[in-house]
Amino acid sequence: MNKTKSITLTTFLILVVLVPINNVYGHGWGLDITNIDFNGRKITVSVELPQYFEESEDKIIKIIAFDEEEEQNAKNVTFLIGLYKNDKTVFRNYFFTPDGDLSIHVKPTEDGETEILAQQDSLLGAWYETEEQPIELVGPIFESGGLFHFEIELRTIDEPTNIVEDLGTYIADVSIAETTHFDGKDLEGNIVPFRMKSYFDKITSFQFDPQKNLVTFEMPFDWSENAISHIPVVHEEVHFPKEFADFLTPSYIGKVNGIKLFKSNVIVDDYTEQDERIVHFILIQDDLKYIKNQQKMSEAEMSSFMLFTLEASDKIVFPMTAYTRDEQFQIDLSWDPLEIEPGKNTKFIFTIRDVATGNPLRQSSYNFVILQNNVEVYRTSGFAQIGGEYEEYMFSESQIGPTVIRFENIRNTGLSTEFGLLVVPEFGMIASLMLIVAITSMIVLTKKFEKIHFKC
Repeated sequence: MNKTKSITLTTFLILVVLVPINNVYGHGWGLDITNIDFNGRKITVSVELPQYFEESEDKIIKIIAFDEEEEQNAKNVTFLIGLYKNDKTVFRNYFFTPDGDLSIHVKPTEDGETEILAQQDSLLGAWYETEEQPIELVGPIFESGGLFHFEIELRTIDEPTNIVEDLGTYIADVSIAETTHFDGKDLEGNIVPFRMKSYFDKITSFQFDPQKNLVTFEMPFDWSENAISHIPVVHEEVHFPKEFADFLTPSYIGKVNGIKLFKSNVIVDDYTEQDERIVHFILIQDDLKYIKNQQKMSEAEMSSFMLFTLEASDKIVFPMTAYTRDEQFQIDLSWDPLEIEPGKNTKFIFTIRDVATGNPLRQSSYNFVILQNNVEVYRTSGFAQIGGEYEEYMFSESQIGPTVIRFENIRNTGLSTEFGLLVVPEFGMIASLMLIVAITSMIVLTKKFEKIHFKC
């Protein structure tokens, strides 16, 4: 697995809501920044956690206060921090940092009491680090994923004895991904390993129906208006082996509580994991409101959970879309004929667009490359005069299996993106099942979610 690509996707949803406690309640991932008005000065406070705590070498809670006016970290900051999970207190203590950068090193244990190891000052009893002793949080912390609730107050700034009052309490609800494993069975009774990754809450009641080619699972969820109004996004992942051909289809139909989701809610990713397909459920706030309203219209009893269904579909929707890693370029791709036969030309039709505007980019140069088993089988260079163009290629009888369509050096920038293609023989025909795998499309979604998030 390519670590760089994996890290890029892991940053797909690095969000968390940090806002005054008396106004809103939020859920999110990993990192966010809020503004505090201190005597006319703008102080930003960020909270950060590793998104995958069990996979992180540095298990650190990082909280930073930054002085926008001075363009540097605030000095001599004391935080009052409370951390809670499932309405239970993990800790609530003062922490002091002379340079505005607080690091709490977490040492998870399987059991025992939670304790803090560090030095304490004499003013507020705040924990602080020294060269010999960093701040360490020891105990059964983050032994599982889910939602973690921070309550944060700023109590000193500028000078160690400059105690401030009534700046408000801010909250951060940070979600750490939780991975669970489930076994399904195919039509022959063979075990198929599924892996679920939840960025919101614990997954339960997983089932795979081989007759219907259908995955179902549940997750606790509060459907109240107050809760939904401050949730930027819900993100769940279904992982399964690429060799499980029965479920390896061009697209999927996703539902929540029986309500059919939009195409943009169910995203196929064949690029991040070498041997696994990942199907992402992405539900932004508007989607949650839509599902809730649809449930009301159907007069269905409002539940306290989300019931997800993921059904295999052979429907292909054009165009397929991929993005370059820096979100500068978008490639829309379709092909003709839909069924690719050996010995006949396949026409790959594409448009190069500006991500910011969605407009076609005229006079765009590119390299068009086809790869199989990481080996180039075809390469050509072209020039899209009006932003749209096509390339043709004839697959041979021996060219079946996973195939990559790559666009390289777009507009001489060195930027590239790619699509995955599974060429499958069937009754002497080759059915081309096109799958979106460009990881950088996730980055564009990240920006959209951030814009929505900051409006919350």
